[in-house]
Amino acid sequence: MESSSTKELYLDEDMQAVLFQIINLGELLLESGAEVHRVEDTIRRLCHAYGFGRTDVFTITSSIVVTAVTQDGHPITQTRRIYRISTDLEQIDRLNSLSRKLCKMPVPLDQLKEEISAAGEKKTPNPILTWLTYAGVSAAFSVFFGGSGLDPLAAALSGSLLFLLVSASMRTHMNGLFQQMACSALTGVAVMLLCRFGIGAHPDKIMIGNIMLVIPGLQLTTSLRDMLNGDIITGGLNLVEAVLKAMAVAAGFALPWAYIHFV
Repeated sequence: MESSSTKELYLDEDMQAVLFQIINLGELLLESGAEVHRVEDTIRRLCHAYGFGRTDVFTITSSIVVTAVTQDGHPITQTRRIYRISTDLEQIDRLNSLSRKLCKMPVPLDQLKEEISAAGEKKTPNPILTWLTYAGVSAAFSVFFGGSGLDPLAAALSGSLLFLLVSASMRTHMNGLFQQMACSALTGVAVMLLCRFGIGAHPDKIMIGNIMLVIPGLQLTTSLRDMLNGDIITGGLNLVEAVLKAMAVAAGFALPWAYIHFV
C-alpha cells in the first residue's frame, strides 16, 4: 500500500497541474489585452472553485505570479512570463465565459486542459477586411482633420501600405518600438511620394490619417484605468510603453518630412 505521504504527493501534483492550467487561462486573458484586475480576479475565483484555500496573485504586463494553498496547507507557487500583448476582445469574451462556467461547475483536469486550449485558439482575422479597415479609417481621418481633393485617396493608399508593413513586420517578431518607427517612416516616405506625383496635396493631413491607425490610444486608456483601480505598477508600465510607442510613431513620420524640408 502507498504511504500517506505518497498520497499527499500525488494530490499535490494534481493541484500543481490544476494551477498550471488556471494560469494558462490567465495568461491567455492578459495576452488578449484584458486588464490586470480581471486576470487576477479570474485566477482567484478559479482557484477557489478548484479547492484551493488562500490564493495570492500578482500580475503586471509581463508576468503572473500565483501562490495558492491546498486544503492540506501546502503552498504552491508558479510564475508565468508574458512576452507579447495584443488586443482581442472576442477572445477575452470567450475566456470570460469559460471561466464563469468553470467556476459554477469545475471539470476534471483533462477536460479543463482541453477547454482552455480550445478557448485559446485565435481566429485569424480576414486580411481583406483588415486591409479595407486600414484604408477606410485613414481616408476618413484625413478628411476629418482637414484633408481635401485627392488627400483621402492618398491616405487610403498609404494606409494600405501601412497594413502590409505592419503585417510583414509582425511575422519577423522585431522589437515593438523599432517596428512602429520603421513602418511609420516607410509610410511617411510613401505619402511624400504620392504628393509629389499629384495624388494628394496636404501630406500632413494624410499622415494624420495614417497615424490614427497606429497610435496606442487603447493602451493609454487602459493604463489610466489600471492606475485608477489601484494597479499603479501595471498602469505606470503601460503608460510608459504607450508614450514610447507614440514617440516612435511620431519620429517615424517626422523623418521623411524633415528630410524633404530641411535637407
